[in-house]
Amino acid sequence: MNLKNCNILITGAGSGIGLGAVKLLHEAGANLVICGRNADKLQKGASSIVPSLERITVIACDTSNPQQVAKLVAETKAKLKSIDILVHCVGVNINQRTFEQLNPKSWRELLDGNLDSAFYTIHETVRLMRENKKGLVIVINSISGLRANPLGGSGYNAGKFGLHGLITTIAAEEAKNGIRFCSIFPGEVNTPILDVRPNPVSEEHRQAILQPEDVASTIKFVAELPDHVVIPELVIIPSRGTFI
Repeated sequence: MNLKNCNILITGAGSGIGLGAVKLLHEAGANLVICGRNADKLQKGASSIVPSLERITVIACDTSNPQQVAKLVAETKAKLKSIDILVHCVGVNINQRTFEQLNPKSWRELLDGNLDSAFYTIHETVRLMRENKKGLVIVINSISGLRANPLGGSGYNAGKFGLHGLITTIAAEEAKNGIRFCSIFPGEVNTPILDVRPNPVSEEHRQAILQPEDVASTIKFVAELPDHVVIPELVIIPSRGTFI
């Protein structure tokens, strides 16, 4: 697919993988609506890529809030008229993440950020895609959605496993409407989520793992595939890592 003038909504676009996707998809000629919880952070990030914000619309939105998501999609439709591609990059974790440390409030925070936010965003976006009988949804999951590891914590892992099941099921249901889905499962990525690790992450370790632009390049690759092609699942990990 030629991304020139393609209409793309990117969530979690204030930093990390989401901001990396903003850069590459904008360079490819796409029209972007980008969202995140912090408007100033979004504005600063987008301006560092395109000072004029040409072809970029910034909208503050907490995607774990269904009312805000409905407003986001309505504003995106008003601006772009349609959504050809959704890139969902939202993910959260916390410092006190062991099962023993979790409580109902922190459990809810992890499911809201990693599972519910995806449901709300995709549910609203796919309504528009059905009208055109085509669309692509790219979801950034995590290796934790395939291989549970205590490092991620039980709440984070549960949210990501749930996200995997959600996307697999929606993809089967929406194929008849010409809507394609791809789940990308990155291993460790040097993003701000590392800042809430229980044990500090060294700069040496950060540089040895995936960088946001690595995953962003994968997003662009999937986005440029022709309409008759879909990659349901894609795993990307640091070369020093293992997938077992």
